[in-house]
Amino acid sequence: MSVFAMKNNKLYCEDMAVEDLARVEGTPLYIYSKKSFLDNFTELDSAFKDVPHLICYSVKSNSNMYILKLLASAGAGFDIVSGGELFRIVRSVGNASNVVFAGVGKTEKEIIYALNNGIKMFTVESEQELERINSLAEHMKVRARVAIRVNPNVDPKTHRYISTGKKENKFGLDIERAKAAYDWAMMLTAIDPVGIQMHIGSQILTPEPYAQALDKMVPLVNELKANDIPLEYLDIGGGIGIVYKDEVPMTPAEFAAVVVPKVKNLGLTLIIEPGRYIAGNSGILATKVEYVKRSGDKTFVIVDAAMNDLMRPSLYQAYHEIKLVNKHNGRKTSSVDIVGPVCESGDFFAADRELPVPAEGEYLALMSAGAYGFSMSSNYNSRVRPAEVLVSNSSYQVIRRRETWEDLIKQESLHNKEYML
Repeated sequence: MSVFAMKNNKLYCEDMAVEDLARVEGTPLYIYSKKSFLDNFTELDSAFKDVPHLICYSVKSNSNMYILKLLASAGAGFDIVSGGELFRIVRSVGNASNVVFAGVGKTEKEIIYALNNGIKMFTVESEQELERINSLAEHMKVRARVAIRVNPNVDPKTHRYISTGKKENKFGLDIERAKAAYDWAMMLTAIDPVGIQMHIGSQILTPEPYAQALDKMVPLVNELKANDIPLEYLDIGGGIGIVYKDEVPMTPAEFAAVVVPKVKNLGLTLIIEPGRYIAGNSGILATKVEYVKRSGDKTFVIVDAAMNDLMRPSLYQAYHEIKLVNKHNGRKTSSVDIVGPVCESGDFFAADRELPVPAEGEYLALMSAGAYGFSMSSNYNSRVRPAEVLVSNSSYQVIRRRETWEDLIKQESLHNKEYML
């Protein structure tokens, strides 16, 4: 059951009315449920109880430090893709021993920082990266633990921007090249090839693409082990889908029922990297109606949130359910566009959506906004980014304050020293 539910004609997050939070903290406002984050993590973690495993939360989905500390306390590791994400882990959790560092473009600075902080392993995406990590580790007189990301060439049947396991994608090595890459890794002086990784995409609704990928990966794992590659981990990535509209995603139990039989006899620890599954339906974006504008046959509901606050509808044409936070029985519905104030025609949250037409000053909730919401936000149009609050039962904490106009300019200067190259 969702923690965001109507009670007495009002939308609640756990035991707090969304309208009350919006009035006190202002809008736009990201509202998260502590219970939902923990319940989602625990359900997935429990589903894989029959095999050694580690759930590495995907930091890019929602990188708030309080959320990271909360999930670490529940037993989570972390999947990161930048030095900045690692910095968040070090500051919030205190150590990086359960961090897996992915991404195709790791810089020397990021690799050195990760080695200094003792991460669990790098997910290596190319031979060139493997050589760079080895060179830096050798210079630092440390050993680097790595998993090589293998591209199994499986179509996850998702949006092309979030499909990552096909041959035409930029990620990983072709499965045909993987064995040679491991042989080379074994010859490098500062590399320990302890894992193998895949990640086929995001918002995947059925377990079949994972089954197809594992049918290719498991024979490779067995061959590598037979050749004395000292594998400890099989990382199958993330990508578990959620409900945005009317999808029927697999449950963690259904996911595990397909994965566990294929991996349980490998003798490896399984790593899973969920982000959206844990965070997506754990948060909403509350916004206030500023104007209702009628232009010809169109009705525009202009709100104070914009594409810079929640990018997904503009970037992916993604659907987010939109609710009035106060239900008004008997109000007529109409086809409306929900749009923001940014100077782009692409600044919209819904087009031709059948909704009860709200009045100026009322609040709307953009649902399923806990993942890839604030973490993809920007200051475009010199707009300040929203506050974030975390609700627990009938109380809440501000876990990120709202930015101010002063925050927008604090890194800039009108009086710069001139340099010559």
